[in-house]
Amino acid sequence: MPTATNTAHTHHGSEGSFFDQVNMMFDKAAVHTDFSPGLLNQIKICNSVYHMEFPLVRDNGEIEVIQAFRAEHSHHKQPTKGGIRYADAVNEDEVMALAALMTYKCAVVDVPFGGAKGGIKINRRNYSERELERITRRYTFELARKNFIGPGVDVPAPDYGTGAREMAWILDTYSSVTDNPLDALACVTGKPVGQGGVRGRTEATGRGVFYGIREACNHAEDMQALGLAPGLEGKTVVIQGLGNVGYHAANFLQEGGAVLVGLAEYEGAIYNPQGLDLEAVMTHRRQTESILDFPGAQNIPNSAAALELECDILVPAALEGQIRTDNAPRIQAKVIGEAANGPVTAAADTVLNEKGALIIPDMYLNAGGVTVSYFEWLRNLSHVRHGRMSRRFEEHSARRILQAVEMLTEKRFAADRFAKVVSDVAFGASEADLVNSGLEDTMVGAYNEIRELGKQHNTDLRTAAFVSSIKKVAASYQQMGIFP
Repeated sequence: MPTATNTAHTHHGSEGSFFDQVNMMFDKAAVHTDFSPGLLNQIKICNSVYHMEFPLVRDNGEIEVIQAFRAEHSHHKQPTKGGIRYADAVNEDEVMALAALMTYKCAVVDVPFGGAKGGIKINRRNYSERELERITRRYTFELARKNFIGPGVDVPAPDYGTGAREMAWILDTYSSVTDNPLDALACVTGKPVGQGGVRGRTEATGRGVFYGIREACNHAEDMQALGLAPGLEGKTVVIQGLGNVGYHAANFLQEGGAVLVGLAEYEGAIYNPQGLDLEAVMTHRRQTESILDFPGAQNIPNSAAALELECDILVPAALEGQIRTDNAPRIQAKVIGEAANGPVTAAADTVLNEKGALIIPDMYLNAGGVTVSYFEWLRNLSHVRHGRMSRRFEEHSARRILQAVEMLTEKRFAADRFAKVVSDVAFGASEADLVNSGLEDTMVGAYNEIRELGKQHNTDLRTAAFVSSIKKVAASYQQMGIFP
């Protein structure tokens, strides 16, 4: 399994803070709605932000003060939901922006959560496993003290720099302090399968990116406008960031017939117009600790330069602010699939749209993680594995159908042929099958919904996605009777 490494954080600088960027895009979409300014402002604001500092006793006995945050953007639905990132660039503005994107993301794909986000201001490479465990457990305790975590309150998940191990530490710590141990498993998602996690969660965001890009490419009319043939087969792809999301997106896109021509990581990038084999690159990286100098590939000086490579589809899967006004004019890709959160600034978004690029927005495209987190949360609250109640019944039903075909045709299958048909057809859906099916249905349905909204309002997909979110969040507030 590849490690969760990404490119270095880039600030937006003169183009405004990350939260400003999100709100600029919100305002661009709000003009396509008829809601009151008061309601729109309520949707935009970040409801709660908890900034904490606590001591860490390092392995050598030294004491270090750790800064951490948790933002809950919207309580129109509860619990709130959002990942926790460990990065030395974490700050209050960033977690507020990411929490806002989570609100809109959940609304786009009809997942009934409000948006939240958390972060701890550390570079995880500078800490031992025991130190990371102490940091994670203390952070969880601080959240619990202020009622910022719980199955019906706020449910964290993995993000940049965190994974199933950290989620297991969070669960264990929360379980020791909660007065509701029965539902404690649902306090966090992205857990190991043996501790209440759901099969398919690890690769869910990358799989969702694949489903979204594939659906976009299947619309012949849209591809024709870009000068491309419909379908994913043969399309060239550059991916920036080979962490959990980027790696799995690359893997599924390659399996789907796309050709990976460029891969970028924090140490640099490689390019081969004839194609790169993902697993061979990952093996090379494990052996050399770098993707550079991969046989047959050209080294690119830095990750940012890879964004400008010639390709059909560009997938920025690192951190925010990677495409700005200074490099947007040099982007050659015709389709940009935002696997990361906020990889394109608001001003750069305008530049790319004027160039005619099709931008598949982050608030839709990387929603696979929260969608499958929702399935995990439901599993934890129901205390039943998906498929456990129905799998054998489905298998037996399929067998009876095959036997009925034999009776109606008065022809019996040969024993070996019957066994082959049974193995191919008569099987019940496993938990992974159900999770992936639910994810595919969600991503395909949501893409077509925002595409239709875009056509109705004659606007781009990002603006259409925001319009969709604003309408759904506003409806929740109106149903509460808070706003007319």
